[in-house]
Amino acid sequence: MKIEQLYEALKKSQEAKGIYFNKDKELVFELLEALITNKDRYGYMACPCRLASGEKEKDKDIICPCEYRAPDLKEFGACFCGLYISESLNNMEIESQYIPERRPPEKIF
Repeated sequence: MKIEQLYEALKKSQEAKGIYFNKDKELVFELLEALITNKDRYGYMACPCRLASGEKEKDKDIICPCEYRAPDLKEFGACFCGLYISESLNNMEIESQYIPERRPPEKIF
């Protein structure tokens, strides 16, 4: 899959849910490229800013969109890696801020 195809597919499906790509398109394309690399490497799109084990069952919490995205968007307006942002941040109703790692230490390899 090409980056542009992934971008358009995810943009359409996520915006329908009120979730947007980061306005920094260069960052977005770097992250999408890393997702494609992880898909080729592991067979699934592991979050590009977390270290995947290569075992899908162990990594299921970080398969994009990871299970931490929703609480990150709700609390901070963006996900940990910055790929996705909330409608509030997209509309500049809130300011961007540091997003701490939510993944439990025992799951980090």
